[in-house]
Amino acid sequence: MELVRHDHAPLHAPSAVVAFTGWGDAGEASSAAVEYLLGRGQVMPVASVDPDGFFDFQVTRPVVALEGGEHRRLVWPEVEILGLRLEGSGRDLVVVRGAEPNIRWKAFTRLIADVMVGLGVDAAVTLGAFIGQVPHTLPVPLVGVGGDPDRLRDRGLLISGYEGPTGIIGALNVALGDAGIDTVSVWAAVPHYLSAQPYPPGALALLEKASELLGVTVDTSGFTAEVAEFRRTMEAVLEESEGLADYVRELEQESRADGVAEGRRLVEEIERFLRDR
Repeated sequence: MELVRHDHAPLHAPSAVVAFTGWGDAGEASSAAVEYLLGRGQVMPVASVDPDGFFDFQVTRPVVALEGGEHRRLVWPEVEILGLRLEGSGRDLVVVRGAEPNIRWKAFTRLIADVMVGLGVDAAVTLGAFIGQVPHTLPVPLVGVGGDPDRLRDRGLLISGYEGPTGIIGALNVALGDAGIDTVSVWAAVPHYLSAQPYPPGALALLEKASELLGVTVDTSGFTAEVAEFRRTMEAVLEESEGLADYVRELEQESRADGVAEGRRLVEEIERFLRDR
């Protein structure tokens, strides 16, 4: 069995948001965006993917967890397909979240695409985050892949003509497009000096852009407060570290010097990130 389906209420005019942990989730930005989104409405389990069919457990290992300090249980890597009903929104969402699978990507992406078609999904946004030479003090740069380049530019996204190795998001984009689902991939640039820890500004930027692209309203006030606290913490860090403060100022100057050149540089960085992973 590769898919476990659950009973759920019918979804109204659903669109989809997708994010995976692991590769392509620098600063946990894409997975955090989805987790916050799921906390904003009524969640309805739709289906879960049997990990035996798509994971190499020597690469993505199950984890032993203690319940009540005594009972041990195994937590397996998983991919969930969830329905989300947002209050005041004209359409529901299908949210796909989980660990990036290790094997049988063609079968996996066809499976996800088939479920979305069956649910009536007509548009999807897939999310990712890459490590970039960007300062945390400026707005988060976003790179868009898929669809009409002019449309992406109009939505404030940088355009990439990347060719080379890809992750599960790249494979899923193709499968969703082949299934007739209008799909855009949005990638956030995460400062390389902060990429090994959660990066709330990247997650908020991805959430806001996904909401805009799909035409849904999400209350981001809780996330905005978290980002503000993160920035206050970083200001205190810069006050104590003159070397880091000088480096951040250099990045700011480079980013502001030439907007066109900076856009090209960021696109080159995501392309290098994808090739080197």
